[in-house]
Amino acid sequence: MEIRIGIVNTGRELNFETSASADEVRARVSAALEQGATHLDFADVKGNSYLVPTANLAFIELGTEESRRVGFVA
Repeated sequence: MEIRIGIVNTGRELNFETSASADEVRARVSAALEQGATHLDFADVKGNSYLVPTANLAFIELGTEESRRVGFVA
């Protein structure tokens, strides 16, 4: 699933793919915001880790969980 995160006062967005489901990511983000956590941590499919400050979150966009098609689509 693709995740796109917008951070306040930053011109670029953070984009990566994760093996977690949309419900799992949504639950982790909601729990962190409700508990007042200072950072969120994510891991992508390649094993890279990302720490995002919760105070500067502009948005989090959760993509579809479909696999990408390869080739020409008729």
